[in-house]
Amino acid sequence: MSLPQPFLTEPECATMTVMTTSPIRVMVVDDHTLFRRGLTALLSRDARVLVVGDAADAGEAQRRAREFQPDVILLDNHLPGVRGVDALVALQDAVPGARIVLLTVSEDEADLMAALRNGAAGYLLKTIESDALISAIERAVQGDSVIAPEMTNKLVAAYLGATPNDTAPVVRPSILSTLSSRELEILRGIARGSSNKEIGRELGIAETTVKVHVQNVLRKLQVTTRVHAAVLATEIGHS
Repeated sequence: MSLPQPFLTEPECATMTVMTTSPIRVMVVDDHTLFRRGLTALLSRDARVLVVGDAADAGEAQRRAREFQPDVILLDNHLPGVRGVDALVALQDAVPGARIVLLTVSEDEADLMAALRNGAAGYLLKTIESDALISAIERAVQGDSVIAPEMTNKLVAAYLGATPNDTAPVVRPSILSTLSSRELEILRGIARGSSNKEIGRELGIAETTVKVHVQNVLRKLQVTTRVHAAVLATEIGHS
């Protein structure tokens, strides 16, 4: 027998908050059952995300990704018979619209670069705090590249050590003259790996204002991602 619903007076009904945005659909891919279930339980506590499925290997991940159509796939790098970085392309083919973020213990620079080359939206370490993980998922859906702070220096070193045939962006200090003083502050925040919310809090401006500045910075630097902007800022000494 179902319990009667609590009666709401008209004023109470008027003040109720209605959730108008759908939660982010997440799929977890990890061969360690305890970690997979623990992460699923952890994410399920937050109303901003909805875990729609999980998988223990690359083949199962492809099948379930087609079935569940997640917005974000959290992908371990050490799967049975294949590395996560090598499973990226097939997963992207299975769900072209999904943002795939590596969630791994590997701090290997080669794995990081392989993940980004193969289209990963981010590279996070399993030591990440739960609040930071939720924030990273939200940023990934918004189109940001989310990189673990511990990996930023390795990413910068890899780009700066690129050969002339590589596709790392090149910038001249004169480009900075096109940035306003506020945009330079935004660029420094990007280089530190700060989110728009963190930059806004530091500078005392709205997160939406930061987002507009970030778009202007990327356009003026002629790059398409925050990662590239961070690399350029570090290269020319403005981090």
